[in-house]
Amino acid sequence: MKKVTGHNGLHQHHSDTTKQLVDVVLIGGGVMSATLGTFLQQLEPNWTIEMFERLGDVAQESSYGWNNAGTGHSALAEMNYTPQKSDGQIDITKAIKIYEQFQLSRQFWAYLVQQGLIKDPSTFINSVPHMSFVWGADNVAYLRKRFQSMQRSPLFDGMAYSEDAEQIKSWIPLIMKGRDENQPIAATRTRLGTDVNFGALTQQLVEQLKSSDHFSLHLNHQVTHLTRHPDGGWNVSVQDTQANTPVRHVHAKYVFIGAGGASLRLLQKSGIPEARAYAGFPVGGQFLVTENQDLVTEHLAKVYGKASVGAPPMSVPHLDTRVIDGKRLLLFGPFASFSSKFLKEGSLWDLFSSLTPANVLPMAKVGVTNFNLVTYLINQLRQTDDDRFAALQTFFPNAKKEDWRLWQAGQRVQIIKNVPGKGGQLQLGTELVNSADKSLTALLGASPGASTSAAIMLELLSSCFAEKMTTKEWQEKIKAMVPSYGQSLHEQPTLNQKVLLETSKVLGLEHHLDDWIEEPQAVPQANTEKQYESLN
Repeated sequence: MKKVTGHNGLHQHHSDTTKQLVDVVLIGGGVMSATLGTFLQQLEPNWTIEMFERLGDVAQESSYGWNNAGTGHSALAEMNYTPQKSDGQIDITKAIKIYEQFQLSRQFWAYLVQQGLIKDPSTFINSVPHMSFVWGADNVAYLRKRFQSMQRSPLFDGMAYSEDAEQIKSWIPLIMKGRDENQPIAATRTRLGTDVNFGALTQQLVEQLKSSDHFSLHLNHQVTHLTRHPDGGWNVSVQDTQANTPVRHVHAKYVFIGAGGASLRLLQKSGIPEARAYAGFPVGGQFLVTENQDLVTEHLAKVYGKASVGAPPMSVPHLDTRVIDGKRLLLFGPFASFSSKFLKEGSLWDLFSSLTPANVLPMAKVGVTNFNLVTYLINQLRQTDDDRFAALQTFFPNAKKEDWRLWQAGQRVQIIKNVPGKGGQLQLGTELVNSADKSLTALLGASPGASTSAAIMLELLSSCFAEKMTTKEWQEKIKAMVPSYGQSLHEQPTLNQKVLLETSKVLGLEHHLDDWIEEPQAVPQANTEKQYESLN
């Protein structure tokens, strides 16, 4: 092996041979590959790891700060994680799971800061209150009931609730100015929310990976084929897109496909039977953005509203404070857009090339059985600039058009899975698809993805490196990196507070518990007891 300078001046390793045996190949230079690579580098420093990214730098697609909402998803504000059941009760099961998963990410990042592997956490994570905000009598009734339900879990002790206009105005003055005084409104607020620049985080993870002689980064390299190697593992065929060189073949013991929207096509190319169950439908996102500092300084919160009927989970409207490259701005959206590309820098043939005899019928069925989703997407695509601005004004009544511009964010691929006996089903969130021998994994799906990256990668390690995970060495190291791993924060409130306090101090976030807990408005408690039995 010799180290040479690759495109963009980044140091990369390159082999003089056309084929070599490596322990791990990471396909895609996003937050998921960077997280898995970092875990493995800490657990097995001598393992050889190669990362292949088809663009000229890492973190340029879904992980890029401008291509996602940057919410450290912890279910504090996102109402789509707390659905109302047919009997009227609020199910907070998913909210508890996502909260606990995000805390695993926080612990992992704090460990990296403590070890000096990440220098300045403020470059990727900052404290920004998380809020839910609704208007209309039915939505107020829902949010009140949601707050009551969440108060039964100690994870959400710091949440405040109010229906008082003056109180809410003190939290989000921009949103309250010019609003109809007779409009029923309600809000919840939690100060321990965060804004995360996953692009900046990914860049720093990859930088520390590159400090090892056992790690190689290859930019402008596209994986073209994945085939079983006769000696076990995988033969990974890679083409340098910037140089007229022969296709390179890498023999990998284990392959992780973390290529965002491109993961589905690569999974299909592997030929594993597990891939046949999946199809994907691309959904793009657009945001209105302002950098007007008069507005930016008046609004410090991520404020989530109620999703439209039929809207996919990544389409919940929100007005967010963002911190990107040290600069604060406001973002509102998302608005759905459509392209047949699976990546922002992808091909218009992506969708069509992913269709197979096994997935085309399940995919068609989803279109028929999810008429609300189809209607939502059609209506979104028909929107004009005036329509988008009108949507902004429902959040920010005094908004002025000249302060805002439209930004095309990243592409997400909605998973469609052929479930035996049910046919094609929309799958929410992310899903790990493993080969039967656990030598290959593809990550499919979207939100809350990046926020729960540590939890997802720990799940992968448990599944694909099960024997290693049982060893004393790995167990001790994982406990050092993620102290609450394997424990329920919901069931251990003292541990939850300890995790919050310790990670907040290390990551430079608000951490005084007295600062977090605000006196919530009294809320009617009638008819709410039965729904909590499963939590007690």
